[in-house]
Amino acid sequence: MANDPLFIIAALACFAVLIILVIGVGGFAKGGDFNRKHANRLMRWRIGAQFIAVALILLFVWLRQGG
Repeated sequence: MANDPLFIIAALACFAVLIILVIGVGGFAKGGDFNRKHANRLMRWRIGAQFIAVALILLFVWLRQGG
């Protein structure tokens, strides 16, 4: 499974969601100017990246079940 390109892409998408989430939560915890300027944008990016990651996971499961 680790050699499957679709699995690797899905895992990278999940990692991207994690990175965006950590940056957003870190900015929220720190507060200040960065949070005021970028909080909403980062959470919108997270939602988009999360949608892509879930779609890739579902595609991976569907293709590997023989669908």
